[in-house]
Formats: sequence, C-alpha cells, structure tokens
Amino acid sequence: MIFPRPKKTAYAPPWWEINRAPRRSRATIFLVALIAGGIGGFLGVSATGGNVFQQANLVSSSSTIERAPDSVAGIAKRVLPSVVSITTRTSSGGGTGSGFVIDSSGFILTNNHVIAPVADGNGVLRVTLNNGDVYNATIIGRDASYDLAVIKISATNVPALQFGDSDKVAVGDPVIAIGSPLGLSGTVTLGIISAKNRPVTAGGSSTDNSFINALQTDAAINPGNSGGPLVDATGAVIGVNSAIASLGSSAQAGSIGLGFAIPINQARTTADQLIKTGKAVYPVLGIFLDMNYTGQGALIAKSSTGVMPDGPAQRAGLKPGDIIFKFEDREINAPDELIVAVRSKKVGDKVTLSYLRNGKEFSAKLTLIAGKS
Repeated sequence: MIFPRPKKTAYAPPWWEINRAPRRSRATIFLVALIAGGIGGFLGVSATGGNVFQQANLVSSSSTIERAPDSVAGIAKRVLPSVVSITTRTSSGGGTGSGFVIDSSGFILTNNHVIAPVADGNGVLRVTLNNGDVYNATIIGRDASYDLAVIKISATNVPALQFGDSDKVAVGDPVIAIGSPLGLSGTVTLGIISAKNRPVTAGGSSTDNSFINALQTDAAINPGNSGGPLVDATGAVIGVNSAIASLGSSAQAGSIGLGFAIPINQARTTADQLIKTGKAVYPVLGIFLDMNYTGQGALIAKSSTGVMPDGPAQRAGLKPGDIIFKFEDREINAPDELIVAVRSKKVGDKVTLSYLRNGKEFSAKLTLIAGKS
C-alpha cells in the first residue's frame, strides 16, 4: 500500500520564542512613538507660535423649536398666567395652596380647606400671580360641603381660565394639573383621567368634611396643589384638584398616582352661588344615614330622626331602616357613595332610587330640595 506523502506545515516556534520577539518589537514601536510625538509637539509649537493647544470651533444650533399650541408646553403657556399661589398666615402658623382666576376682575376659585385657617380666625390671605405680583385677598364665600371657596384680589384684566364640560370627560383622556405643590409655584404635571365618579371625603378637619363625586387622575398631585386647575387637552379647566390618596402613614404623603379633583360643572355652580350670595346650597333627599353601617347599600338611620318630616324621602314613602342600593343608574355600595351621588345633582332635580325593606325591593321618585347650610 502506498501512503501519500504528508504535506509540509509552517514552522511553529516554541512559546519562549513567540514571547521574546514581540518585546523587541514593542520597544522599537515605543521608541518610534516617542520620536513621532516629539516631532508632532515641535510642529505644534512652531505652527501656533508657541501654543501647544489647538483652538476648536464649536458649532451651536440656531434652529427654533416649534411647539404646537395643543402640545403640553403650548397648553401650559396659555394656562399658567391664570394659576395663582395662595399663602395663609395666622397666629398658629401658615400654609400654601393653589387657585385659578375665573373672572378677569379678580375672582379666584380654590378649595375651602386652603383658606379655612384665615376664615376661622384672624390671619392674612395673600395671592401671588404667575408673574410674581402679590396681592392681599378677601374671602367672598366658601362652602365646606363641596370644599370650595371664592376669593378676590384688587386686580383687573387678569386672564381667566375657560371652563370645560366635566360631564363629557372620558376615562383615558389626557389632563394637566397645575399648581404650587410643596410651595413650588407654576408646577405642571401630566397624566390621564383614570376613573370617574369616585366617592372621596376631603377637607381640612374631621368636622369640616366634604363629600366629592371626584374625577380621579394619575397626574402627580402633592400637598399645595389643592385648589389648582385640572385642564384637558384644549386647556379648558375640567376639575379643581382637591385631594390625594394616602397610604395611612403618619408622615405627610406625596403623590402615589391617585389624585382627585372636583368636577368643574359642580364647582362652577357653587362658585356662581358664592359670588352672588356668599353662600352655596346643595341638594338633599331629606334623610339621615347610618355612617357606621357596613353592609351593602346605604342604611337610613333607625331612629325617629332618620327621615325628615315632610321631606322628599318621606313624601316618597321611605322609612327609617330602609336600605338604598341604587340611585338613578348608579349602584350604591356605601353611605358616602349615596351622599356624593346626590350632591352631583342640583336642587330641583327629579331622581329615582331603589331600596330594600324587609328583604323586598321598592323604587321611588322624588325631587331634591336644598339642604340647610
């Protein structure tokens, strides 16, 4: 048998020869690099007249950023001049909040709990406009039931915000919250409407609670945002920022993505009443609820005062102990849900409700009347 002759292969030097040869090469290269560096330095000195550093020409862009009127920046530019920062000073301390101009003659809408410390005692109420101008303010009227107040400054031609329609707001709509969170005036945050018709209890004290049929938003709202506007994608105000969800911590909570605003349709009605008469009215059924009831629905208090004599509920046949589980098309799961559902209506509105009595279902139609302030 004939075997093919093996092919010649390239010579592979041992490892000590492989390592030894590059040392000489690197040394040579390093020496060449030093020489080249020296020549380059010499040429640099000669070319610049003794200065070894070259001058760089940095190019700046002269282009203009175009911001559409319906962009967040465009909306903020239009709305900010109408948003104010509110400061209260009393003998017991001070606080800050927000508000917005609703009439160019100086009327400003805010939360009742923002100005309550001054209204309840001697104090000073000051308003700072977005341009830095500061004014003393007077309280025109306030209503704890809706946590709203109207104040006024001695200024004219102040730009006022346009009112939107909070009834037409849909979950998912983009919104912008503007105010003075933590005293930082002119702060703008962006989000969406994350829910509607949220029953929220707000207010500055346990005796001054407000029941709000709120718009829920994930736009960042923090202490100091209270009273500021929540505006839609056109820049129209659709709500008054009033409350934030709390995790129950003893420390003051910040935004956790759950903020609540009073719908502007309700706020506008209340503001008109406060400007005209200094007071606001709210609708009632003429019943007293058991706020400790934990079952499904809202329980009319089981006492002689549970139903107001000759009130709408009594005329419609309701009695103490009845459980209201539906108001119009809205399911009622707790007492506060019924309260905010009623307060989302107007005095004189005709409504339908469903209730349980001894396990049987009934329905009633009645007309809402004004509650006593």
